[in-house]
Amino acid sequence: MRTANRVARLHRLVLAPALVLSVYLPTRQAIVTWTPQAAIESLWDEPGDLRSANLFDGPWGGTWAPDPDATFTFLRPTDHGVNPGVIVTDPIGREWHVKQHTNNDARADGQVEVVVSRVLSAVGYYQPPVYFLSSFTMTTGEDQAAGKQPGGRFRFHAPLLENTGSWAWEQNPFVGTRPYKGLLVILLLFNSTDLKDSNNGLYRVSFHGAVEHWYVVRDLGAALGETARLSPRGDDVARYERSRFIVGVKNGFVEFANQSSFQRLFQHRITVDDVRWAGDLLARLTDRQWHDAFRAGGYAPDVADRFVRKIQSNINEAQSLGGADRP
Repeated sequence: MRTANRVARLHRLVLAPALVLSVYLPTRQAIVTWTPQAAIESLWDEPGDLRSANLFDGPWGGTWAPDPDATFTFLRPTDHGVNPGVIVTDPIGREWHVKQHTNNDARADGQVEVVVSRVLSAVGYYQPPVYFLSSFTMTTGEDQAAGKQPGGRFRFHAPLLENTGSWAWEQNPFVGTRPYKGLLVILLLFNSTDLKDSNNGLYRVSFHGAVEHWYVVRDLGAALGETARLSPRGDDVARYERSRFIVGVKNGFVEFANQSSFQRLFQHRITVDDVRWAGDLLARLTDRQWHDAFRAGGYAPDVADRFVRKIQSNINEAQSLGGADRP
């Protein structure tokens, strides 16, 4: 699997002690519409032995994961997003961006993002290292007592993964390609509703003197719930179970039930073959791998079971979709 090999090489480089310490990379810059390297491998890399993918640890492996028993040091708050959170360092100097719930006394946030990220990386789409902790210990300085914090999504800012800015869904080298449309289908299958350009990151990846550019969809937490146009509620298994995925086929294009405000990206643009391609790709994952992805996101087994059943139902619908128009 070429994607896994690339990540493994990067893994070894970033874990080198001289490179781990004190890194800060900007996360919000101008939208980028072109890079010198625009091959499809910048967006998607054909997975090889997909059934061997580890969806609990993810492509970066368990050695990257934040230590749940460590004390993290507060650096600064993040200043963007609905659930911004904090930026912290761990005892070995690695910098983590932690997405928490808006209300610090509420449940941990970021579970959905970890699940969807695990799936995307397994099927060939690039993802940065993300993990979930249900809680963590944080101090604001040497003289301050450490305190327990509500957990969330931990994203590691690696020195060799430079986020150079955002990329636009409608202005990139891949518009109209099968992997591009397949990515949208997968996000719609999960009921993703926050398809803003600013949630996409263009990474400049350097290893052994070679440079690649990765087009990455990040901030994936607005999913696995309902798809109302205004303030949809994500991470809600009951709402997700009740939702529809596909409404029908008209003039050769699939009509999706997703009611988000980003209709222009997917309505009257995606064909039956595109949907089948995405369904076939996801169907290569085993039941164990799906449950491992939800375990990585900190879900209880009974809740994970319900999510997985609905996801697999959506996959079956995608695979069996007929080409004739239907209401």
